[in-house]
Amino acid sequence: MTRTQDRASGARLRLATARSPRRAVALGLGAAAIAALFAIDALVPGLMPGVPNRAQDALTLALSVLIESLPFIALGVVLSIVVQVWIPPGAIERWMPRRAWARRAVLSLLGMVIPVCECGNVPFARGLLMRGFTVPETLTFLIAAPIVNPIVIITTHQAFGFGDGILVARLVGGYLIANLIGWIYSRHPDPDGLLTERFRDTCELVTHEPGDRWRRSLAQFVVELRAVMPALIIGSAVAGAVQVLVPRDALLAIGSNPVFSIVAMVMLAMIVSICSNVDSFFALSFASTFTPGSIVAFLLVGPLVDVKMLALLRTTFTARVLAGMVVTVVLAAFAIAVGVNLVA
Repeated sequence: MTRTQDRASGARLRLATARSPRRAVALGLGAAAIAALFAIDALVPGLMPGVPNRAQDALTLALSVLIESLPFIALGVVLSIVVQVWIPPGAIERWMPRRAWARRAVLSLLGMVIPVCECGNVPFARGLLMRGFTVPETLTFLIAAPIVNPIVIITTHQAFGFGDGILVARLVGGYLIANLIGWIYSRHPDPDGLLTERFRDTCELVTHEPGDRWRRSLAQFVVELRAVMPALIIGSAVAGAVQVLVPRDALLAIGSNPVFSIVAMVMLAMIVSICSNVDSFFALSFASTFTPGSIVAFLLVGPLVDVKMLALLRTTFTARVLAGMVVTVVLAAFAIAVGVNLVA
């Protein structure tokens, strides 16, 4: 057995060993929690009024998020396979600038030619990493692409036009935040340490899969779906449950305050998990109650660090990276939102 095959076999063994107990524990805990919820309601009906209705609402919301995301996940996986398997080595890289900051600046605009929402961008970004792009470069693309793409630009313009600078603030803000995150993680002494061990094993497994391109494509399609689908399902379930449990009236009550309205919309953006292609129309329903800056904060934070997106990103990046991304995105979006409120 060659060294390459040995590495691939070891990666395959580690993936199989790690996957089974974690999956069993997660499924067991989830089933136990759901069973306990309905058992309590059946035994003590007055203790948790409205639980069946809330559970049904949460399930409906979770399914809507899941169904909305599935086509983009599939498209992202296909694009990832095209980048990893079918585009010849060097075909993309030779068009990239040599300087690191310039490469990140160009990758920030890659979403203009790949109009996929944030869900589909995760598997595509995994393909970039497998191809050899660095972690900071890939993070820059991941953060910018859900905002700097033609579909999002068109829908945001349809919803708000150029009023109060919301469209311009979203585009410029998304581009700046992406390059800020790329620069921050470019200073990390060990960029490969930002990736999960499971993803590094997947890289070994997919990169060294024997066979022709069609066989490699099929193998990567299966690997990518098995990696992102559990995260998407969990993220959708969390988003549905939180939307049911968090009272909307409390958020609406503070909508007119220039500071608290931003905080409220940031929280809402992280909870509702709406695709970036259509979130402008959802935000439009709050435009008469909330400040323009808070709308911008919603449109910046939602596509980047909502609970569904974080669950997907966790398949590739460590928890410490995600924590740093959340802090950076929220603080930057808050600063931009305050600026919009001062100007508007």
